[in-house]
Amino acid sequence: MRWSTAELARLAGVSSRTLRHYDHVGLLTPAGHGPGGLRFYDRPRLLRLQHILLLRELGLGLPDIAGVLDGTTDEVEALRRHRERLLSDADRLRRLADTVAKTIEEKEGGTIMATEDMFDGFAHDPYAEEARERWGDTAVEAQRRAAGRSPQEQSAIKQESDAVHARLATAKRAGAPVDGAEVQEAVAAHHAWVSRFWTPDGEAYAALGRMYVDDERFTATIDAHEPGLAAYLRDAMAVYAETSLR
Repeated sequence: MRWSTAELARLAGVSSRTLRHYDHVGLLTPAGHGPGGLRFYDRPRLLRLQHILLLRELGLGLPDIAGVLDGTTDEVEALRRHRERLLSDADRLRRLADTVAKTIEEKEGGTIMATEDMFDGFAHDPYAEEARERWGDTAVEAQRRAAGRSPQEQSAIKQESDAVHARLATAKRAGAPVDGAEVQEAVAAHHAWVSRFWTPDGEAYAALGRMYVDDERFTATIDAHEPGLAAYLRDAMAVYAETSLR
């Protein structure tokens, strides 16, 4: 038996765009193609998608899921890291609940809360409100999860980002066009890196690229790899958004 993209999307309760994205990043490739480029999936792919969705339900990001399915990441270890993040979040929420309880007590005429306890449990993220204004609560949640990663995870993520920017810088210096295969492969890696935090659709991904140029903080960080790289990346992301995320 085989299932088309639309049939599998209905069966699994995901969007066709999600399945196309999984195909593009190599997470779930179709079993084959029919007339007009129609993708179709067989039962082993259905079982793989079931595993993907289970791991997503447990909170793992796409890179971790890919590592688990391909055997390069230990599933138990990935789940253990995620559990540690959840426990850290749970501890912060317990402290925040205590802060709220003390606030209620004070407002009802009880004990006045110590000044040093007034902000206990808050995430203390100076960029949260800005992220909410730009992209909504989904981006804030992604930023909060990122802040809870271990130093080792943060270092690995930075190395991955540096590697992507280095590829793009090399392509730019070589004069590679932003819509060329070499650059678009690097941008696909960039989109996969962004998806560690939040999986943007085409419109959001193109908007992110524009922000890299419009916001001087991002421009300075990206251009540190190569002068003009932020604008080059923006243009390449716009192509990728139009051709691969629609």
